[in-house]
This record gives sequence, C-alpha cells and structure tokens, in this order.
Amino acid sequence: QVQLVESGGGLVQPGGSLRLSCAASGFTLNYYGIGWFRQAPGKEREGVSCISASDGTTYYADSVKGRFTISRNNANYTVYLEMNSLKPEDTAVYYCAGLAMYGSSCPKRPIEYDYWGQGTQVTVSS
Repeated sequence: QVQLVESGGGLVQPGGSLRLSCAASGFTLNYYGIGWFRQAPGKEREGVSCISASDGTTYYADSVKGRFTISRNNANYTVYLEMNSLKPEDTAVYYCAGLAMYGSSCPKRPIEYDYWGQGTQVTVSS
C-alpha cells in the first residue's frame, strides 16, 4: 500500500526555519517524482516545489525561491523540504505528493499526482 507521511511542521517565528519530511512506503521512491504543496485557509492548493525521479531536477515557486530547498534520500525513502527565512504568508498546511514518472520535469500541478500525504501544519507567527 502506497503511503506518504509528512512531519516536521509547527509554530515558528518570522525569519525562522523548519525542515519538513515526507516518508514514503509501499513503493520504490527512486521511480517517483515528489511534490510539495501548501494550502492556506480559504485558498487553493498551490505548488511549492518538486523533485524529479530520474536526476533530481528541482522546481521552486517564485514565492519560495532562494528560501526553500527540496532534497531526496532514496535510501531512507524520504524527501525533505528545508524552509528558511519563513514569512507569515508561508502559513499553511503542507502536503507531499507522489507520481511514478520518467524524465527530468517533475509535475507542478496537484491534479497530476496520484498519491498524497495527510499534511502537516506550518504556522509562522510572532
């Protein structure tokens, strides 16, 4: 059974950092692109970052570029999202999602992903 489980969310002050983890089970992570998405109350789910299966090519939304870093460790079936210089507007529930894929271009839209985690809350507030 394919499963994705996020962890690492919490309350942090503006300018602080958090590292989110997405633990995968039930499939071979090597063959899956992984995306991070977020959804704030009253807003649509938006793409934050993704990483391809084949060569680790990454993508970042303009709003997080230079502050967030996505990485993967296939050996321990985990994808990370390192978040620095956090802002109040980063407050949202963060989700990871997976899709079996080939090539270097990871999917950027939620509808393209087959598997989702349950989400982890990130709150940036003083």
